[in-house]
Amino acid sequence: MIQFLKNLFGGSDPVLEVSLRELGVDMHSHILPGIDDGADSLEHSLELVRAMKELGYRKLIMTPHIMSDFYKNTPEIIREKLQLLRQAVKNAGIEIELDCAAEYYLDEGLLDKLDNNEELLTFGDNYLLFETSFLNEPLNLRETIFKMRSKGYQPVLAHPERYTYFYGKFEELVALRELGVVFQPNLNSLAGYYSAGAKDVAERLVEQGFVEFLGTDTHGMKHIATLHKVLSTKHLVKALALPLRNRQL
Repeated sequence: MIQFLKNLFGGSDPVLEVSLRELGVDMHSHILPGIDDGADSLEHSLELVRAMKELGYRKLIMTPHIMSDFYKNTPEIIREKLQLLRQAVKNAGIEIELDCAAEYYLDEGLLDKLDNNEELLTFGDNYLLFETSFLNEPLNLRETIFKMRSKGYQPVLAHPERYTYFYGKFEELVALRELGVVFQPNLNSLAGYYSAGAKDVAERLVEQGFVEFLGTDTHGMKHIATLHKVLSTKHLVKALALPLRNRQL
């Protein structure tokens, strides 16, 4: 339910506070225990699941990192952790649906997986979540996008607002959509959590309607705390008015 709240910063315009029940499904988080830079224990995972449910989520599609040099996760490892967390959530009496995919780092390992037709963890309608370096545009970015598409995947670019190599080049970022990429900004970017630059790009993507998914990218309780701040941002209201695909998952 939407509530009109007084603007705490002294303005005369009301701030809208929105429940994330209107979104329902999160498709980007690092809540599975002990396999990347997110939750480091089962207890930590349970704390995050409880917090996400309190925010209004009914389903979490958790996406551990897969990176050739750092996080050498496999579908088998990720599914094993999913089953472990599902059982713990059931034992704790928390009613929420849990599923998994992965966040793939664009490196040679991902290209090899695509070339060798290895199993990749996707969600929904064969959506493949991927990220790149935040600082440097990969030379093979467009080649890899084309390869994903040719293999039947729908590429989802995680947190497009955070790639500094696109700062000041908004049209080049948007041009990726012509290659079949869909965008998933992080909710916390709307509260300026990462940087002013990321906030600016995220807001612009929302204003232009260039957002298909919204994700929390939750790693820990610090992200949960910022999500509560996001609830009173005007751009969240605008984002939730878009035909977001989270609701179809």
